[in-house]
Amino acid sequence: MITQIRNSVIGILSIGVCVLACSSGHSDAKPEIPIERVATHVFFGDPFILLHEGTYYAYGTAEEDGIAVLVSQDLLTWEAVPGNRLALNKQDSWGDRWFWAPEVYAIDGKFYMYYTADEHICVATSDSPLGPFKQAEKKPMIAEEKCIDNSLFIDDDDKAYLFFDRFNDGLNIWVAELEADLMTIDKETMRPCIHVSQEWETVWPRVNEGPFVIKHEGTYYLTYSANSYESPFYGIGFATADHPTGPWKKYEGNPVLQKPGDLVGVGHSAMFSDKEGNLCMVFHSHYSDTQIHPRMMHISKVTFEKKNGKTTLKVDENYLTPQRLE
Repeated sequence: MITQIRNSVIGILSIGVCVLACSSGHSDAKPEIPIERVATHVFFGDPFILLHEGTYYAYGTAEEDGIAVLVSQDLLTWEAVPGNRLALNKQDSWGDRWFWAPEVYAIDGKFYMYYTADEHICVATSDSPLGPFKQAEKKPMIAEEKCIDNSLFIDDDDKAYLFFDRFNDGLNIWVAELEADLMTIDKETMRPCIHVSQEWETVWPRVNEGPFVIKHEGTYYLTYSANSYESPFYGIGFATADHPTGPWKKYEGNPVLQKPGDLVGVGHSAMFSDKEGNLCMVFHSHYSDTQIHPRMMHISKVTFEKKNGKTTLKVDENYLTPQRLE
């Protein structure tokens, strides 16, 4: 179960490591040498968490040269892979800058990473959640225009959809069907989902972004973020539909998460189930109420509440702030 941890303070964790005696003629064992490990926040923007075979993998916007990955067993403490290796390196990508908003899915023994590079949506594959992820063909999914924040949804009938942001009405969310390779967009099926339309979304320029879709009891839920990520009023709302292609109707009580507790600038969320089967949401916040970067990763529980015959998606404002061990 996720418990509330607010404003985790940077700490020092001392871990004793036993060093065996060298076989150089000396029989005395060397004393234990304490190694200090620094625990910091997980500085990921646009975070995503994959649970695969009992291990959590976190990906996010953080590096100039690609996409980083961290590993955890408990959602509380996270570590990089040896050598701090990237899951995706720009040498294996179409783009060479602005690596944003990765999402990773395990499908039929292969791992697919949907991400943004140089303001174009891309997909790369790997045999491991740790990577290296590579693009078989170094080209964006939509070459002729800028799009960002692609998110995969596969329905019960195995039909795959890609949700993403277009720049043709401010920043707004569209959907398209994917072909069987899960890498090619059927452009004939592209259609709009949502755009800026509620008062809370107008604090900052016209932005609806960061889509993520799940299905619950026959209804599709699209979570999204509104206002610029630079705004302290960046927040999360949701819309519902009877089909992945819509029409989508926004929840009248939006936002469902905005400035919880001491956090500001919360948004760009994704959902996952933890080891206990709890539905969770991972999202980022600003570093503080006066500083945007580096953005920090947080986790909350998500529930569905029925009231007056209607079901509402609710995000718990008691959030977890994980730490990274260096």
